[in-house]
Amino acid sequence: MFLGGFRSDMTGTKAQHLEAWARAQGRAFLRFDYSGHGASEGRFEDGAISDWAADAAAMLALTDGPQVLVGSSMGGWIALLLARAQAGRVAGLVGIAAAPDFTETLWQTGLTPAQRDEVLATGQTLRPSDYADAPYPITRRLIEDGRRNLVLTAPLVLPMPVRLLQGTADTDVPPLVALRLMDHIDSPDLCLTLVKGADHRFSSPGSLRQMLGALDEVISGPDCTQPA
Repeated sequence: MFLGGFRSDMTGTKAQHLEAWARAQGRAFLRFDYSGHGASEGRFEDGAISDWAADAAAMLALTDGPQVLVGSSMGGWIALLLARAQAGRVAGLVGIAAAPDFTETLWQTGLTPAQRDEVLATGQTLRPSDYADAPYPITRRLIEDGRRNLVLTAPLVLPMPVRLLQGTADTDVPPLVALRLMDHIDSPDLCLTLVKGADHRFSSPGSLRQMLGALDEVISGPDCTQPA
């Protein structure tokens, strides 16, 4: 089950590459658009982490048996929320440039004082993005709702294999975020792979191979914490 990033959609390179891999393996695969994203109904600026996590939970409810979650960027945060809340339904988790609690980081360091003032006064501000022609609306609700869904400020027990993939050239989610997340997660089988030169998209041929390798590990092993 693939969980995409902030204002991304299910037609991205990683989602389609995973679907092709699953078809070749004879495995079921699910990709979807959150509300306000891609082909789904709703306005993006009306949504927040709770809404998109609820969308993901609704999709998980449509599946049978334990699922492997593959979360990219914001999707990594939502995958962590799902795995924490429904550990019995999650057989493994792969986070790709996972961005837990990014709304709080955005508020503290990603917005200028003028933008923060605008959010408080009007309910939103517009923030330029490297991934779209138009700026992204950042709403007060997004920030406030994000604070109700933080995963790095409370115990994060994930009793399933977890693989984290992180590019060293990622300027949106720096490697220090992945290191902090690895240190914070309580899992019996958890490894972080840093890929030199990979950026936030993590969609080069080599990065996609890393993604599939991590997926193979959470499905069939080996336990990365044990000596080879």
